Amino acid sequence: MTVDRSWTAFAACAQQAPDALFVRGAAQRSAREVCFSCPVREACLAEALTTETEFGVWGGMTERERRALLRRHPEVTDWAAWLAERGDEIENPSMRAARRRARRPLVSA
Repeated sequence: MTVDRSWTAFAACAQQAPDALFVRGAAQRSAREVCFSCPVREACLAEALTTETEFGVWGGMTERERRALLRRHPEVTDWAAWLAERGDEIENPSMRAARRRARRPLVSA
């Protein structure tokens, strides 16, 4: 089986150092903010859920959030389809706050 990863070329994080997304604790907040402006966020998250990726921020979700989602929905076999249909169900207060921060305009000094 061949996995289509052509979406990675359009990822908002593609121009960043990979280590920026593989952080722990509070640093995950800023890593997630990159995801909320990303045009391929859903594809990224679907891949992380499908492959049960253990580390890093993928599609705006931390390891802990992805594990919780996988536990809540063990019946899902096609995460891309599930997210396309019900992606808004995964939003939690922390994700909404990160999305708001990502939308804020940058203030220059």
